[in-house]
Amino acid sequence: MSITANRIKELRTQKKLTQQGLADIINSSRGTVAKYEGDERNPSYAMLSLIADALDTTVDYLQGKTDNSLKTPTVNDNGGETEQLTPNQRRVAFSIDPDITDEEREDLIKLFEIAIKNRRRI
Repeated sequence: MSITANRIKELRTQKKLTQQGLADIINSSRGTVAKYEGDERNPSYAMLSLIADALDTTVDYLQGKTDNSLKTPTVNDNGGETEQLTPNQRRVAFSIDPDITDEEREDLIKLFEIAIKNRRRI
């Protein structure tokens, strides 16, 4: 079994979450979580990010790139905003196609900045 599969299951169990409980948090199905833990399917990077958030760890830990399961403090650089992203906002942020061009990514960032500046929803 892969290190990712082992670590997802290990952390889920430590948090006393069922597969369904984790699936609910990451907006997925219990069967998908079971396939990740059974090493039948590999989660995308976006899904790993959601799983890492749900399990209070990092993607690097889940992938075996580090043995430190703890999140490190991050600099709060969100333009002076004090509100954290909601779960739905995180899902949208993590669902942006990683294969978009740099120009498309910059356009999206500008769009988000305008929306934040004007306090409007996209």
